[in-house]
Amino acid sequence: MKKTWKIGELAKLTGLTIRTLQYYDQIGLYRPSGHSSSKNRLYTEGDILKLQHVLSLREIGLSLEQIKATLKGDQISLHEIMTLQIAKLKDNIINQQNRLHKLEAMAKLVDQTESLTVEHYTHLLGLMRMMHVEERSAHLGKCLDQLGVYLHSRSNNL
Repeated sequence: MKKTWKIGELAKLTGLTIRTLQYYDQIGLYRPSGHSSSKNRLYTEGDILKLQHVLSLREIGLSLEQIKATLKGDQISLHEIMTLQIAKLKDNIINQQNRLHKLEAMAKLVDQTESLTVEHYTHLLGLMRMMHVEERSAHLGKCLDQLGVYLHSRSNNL
């Protein structure tokens, strides 16, 4: 019998929320291969491979509609996907450089001044929030990598 995962197990395995998986099913982006007798969604290894593809496309900045079209074989070519990924990386580099300059300016201000204004603290909190979002994105990337390694090892053992 093939191994299957319920939605909660898949959520834990991938780092996604159950609600995200339900939404992907609802919009027809990513559906499970089957359901149990009690109507639980059941995902197979093939489903997990497809999810890895969906998340990889999402990670490079494609909208859910673009991903849907890509999975159907419509619209977006590999070259377009790579072009989008390159543009996203360039934007990330520019954003990182801007944040670095702002943090350096804030550090210099802290060294020169005994007290900061509310605007300074608000700005600093915004920078910290953006860094947190980027860390979560990096964590998702690591989860995808781990999922890929797991699936690769499972396919080699079959």
